[in-house]
Amino acid sequence: MGCAGSTPKTDDNGKKLKKPKPWKHTQAITPAQLRQMRDEFWDTAPHYGGQKEIWDALRAAADSDLALAQTIVDSAGIIVSNSDMTLCYDERGAKYELPKYVLSEPTNLIRDG
Repeated sequence: MGCAGSTPKTDDNGKKLKKPKPWKHTQAITPAQLRQMRDEFWDTAPHYGGQKEIWDALRAAADSDLALAQTIVDSAGIIVSNSDMTLCYDERGAKYELPKYVLSEPTNLIRDG
């Protein structure tokens, strides 16, 4: 897993981003519960390794539309291994795994009536 060079000549830092496939949480959850799960993940994620700046960029990308997310990961030098951003690497080879719930909403999200 070595870097071919420190300055990639093409836009080939990884895959083109795509929205995650529809998914279902183990039980129906409310938007507030989803937000809490996301906040807890982002608060603890940097403690598992990797660089804080990359985690911050991934969080910004996860909260953005695809075009902006692509720009964020490209400018941060993030290598997207899975096109839905569930698996990424930084230029040093550190691994960043993102759960689907920080990237999209479950199909069984409870909408307030």
